[in-house]
Amino acid sequence: MPLLKVLRPTLPILIGASIMLTLSMGLRQSLGIFLQPLTRDIHISVSDFTLALAVQNLAWGFLQPMAGALTVRYGFRPIMLLGTLLYIAGLVLLTTAHGLLSVMIGGGLLIGTSLACTANAIAMSVAARAVPETVRSTVLGIVSGVGSLGALMSAPIGQMLNEGFGWRIGLAGFVILSVFMIPAAWYAGRVDSVPLPRPAGDDIGNATAVTAAKTAFGNASFVVMTGAYMVCGMQLVFLTTHLPSYLAICGLDPMLSAQTLGMIGGFNVLGSLFFGWAGQRWNKLALLGGIYIFRSLALAWYFMLPATPASTLLFGAIMGFLWMGVGPLVAGAVAEMFGLRWQAMIQGLAFMSHQVGSFLGAYGGGLIYDTFGSYTMAWRIGVALGLAGGIIQVAFALIRPSQPPLLRTA
Repeated sequence: MPLLKVLRPTLPILIGASIMLTLSMGLRQSLGIFLQPLTRDIHISVSDFTLALAVQNLAWGFLQPMAGALTVRYGFRPIMLLGTLLYIAGLVLLTTAHGLLSVMIGGGLLIGTSLACTANAIAMSVAARAVPETVRSTVLGIVSGVGSLGALMSAPIGQMLNEGFGWRIGLAGFVILSVFMIPAAWYAGRVDSVPLPRPAGDDIGNATAVTAAKTAFGNASFVVMTGAYMVCGMQLVFLTTHLPSYLAICGLDPMLSAQTLGMIGGFNVLGSLFFGWAGQRWNKLALLGGIYIFRSLALAWYFMLPATPASTLLFGAIMGFLWMGVGPLVAGAVAEMFGLRWQAMIQGLAFMSHQVGSFLGAYGGGLIYDTFGSYTMAWRIGVALGLAGGIIQVAFALIRPSQPPLLRTA
């Protein structure tokens, strides 16, 4: 009850940010459902489709710092509304695609640019600014958890429409869902009227964008977090892109892929809430490393065994719990180290590394499949890099706990 009393004045902002996040992430995470029918219908290869998703991830990652910096100058609302319109346009172009160019521009460039304006870094920055520091990590976990419901909803809807009416109708359903991002972004934009707290002596709130970026990359804890973040993106996008195809190869019911993505979305909620709560109490960077280690062990376990409906759903539950919990931990760590004013931009700088990994997970997985005819080499690489990144992250976090940087103005 005290938490609700604290949050009541900013509930419209938090609800808007959550809905925007759940739709932008949920629809994007469910695009793998259409990989097989779309590629067969318009005569492109699996690696062509995954190249478009890889372009999406690179556009998202490399435009994220720019979108974060623009929120400082223009406010969150116009950036989020622009991103929403680009998302709708990208889905429309993908729905009407008849060749690789439309898939690349719609599913790749437009949706990737939109995600830079509507997904985790922006939504988490909105939530972090809207609430007091004493409850920030918990609230970030709640927003991330609600934002995880998108896959739980969109994956089954997309699969049912795909099976019943074809992939174009399935994507048209996604277009309709994406329209609801417009009012969500509008309400989340009320955060522009919330004043920033007075910068502390070790805060970079009064710095320029260039100085803030240099300060971030001069912080060893941030650099290690950013490097490990690449492995996170590689593992997650490999799964969202290629798991439906892998299950089809194994001869399992096509609906199982949607059910598994939905399971991931459902357990995302629990994981986000838990890691938001845990980040309020323990070392956020060590918790991040633990997530990467346990994810890698789960990947190894699943792909080493024959795929069955039971093992696939259990795997989805485990990965879901370890999925979006990264969001509140990264956002909370950045806010602690660098303050709120440049949080979206600095989080975007870290996210660039995540999206390089996403590119490798989407496109690299497709190339490996086209070359070897299986995903064995892809998941082995993902497990090895995940274990290495997680162990390094945990060790560094415990040996050298993060501290706010001292801003050197001279």
